[in-house]
Amino acid sequence: MAAKFSPEAKYWIIVASKNHVMRGVKEGICQANHGKAGPLRRMKRGDGVVFYSPKETFEGNVKCRKFTALGLIQDDEVFQITMTKDFMPFRRRVDFYKSNDADIEPLLNSLSFIKNKKAWGFVLRFGFIEIPSADFARIAEAMGVR
Repeated sequence: MAAKFSPEAKYWIIVASKNHVMRGVKEGICQANHGKAGPLRRMKRGDGVVFYSPKETFEGNVKCRKFTALGLIQDDEVFQITMTKDFMPFRRRVDFYKSNDADIEPLLNSLSFIKNKKAWGFVLRFGFIEIPSADFARIAEAMGVR
């Protein structure tokens, strides 16, 4: 499927467990950094977002290490929901593209945002990062999105 991104778009990675990413895909939304608003406010309508999942589930220890979803930010609204009285995360609406999971390890040498190829996970520890368009395109291609 061909993705349509504007030349002014920025490109982001959100790090989240695969089960959380899949819940977001089902709902057409994303969260970042445990529901913080700040990262989401940096995104604009038309920006590309790809999700990297280090683990299968948030609660578990089974490794995933794959890019698990890819989409386009729908609008400029950051909104908040109440999940519990103590957890009210912020979200963004996302149009997700049909994609396949892509292992990160075969891509490491071709991704410019990963400077230290031996300690590649270090750059992802912040949970939300901006990446160059060429890296986003490489990941999208590996996921079956043109």
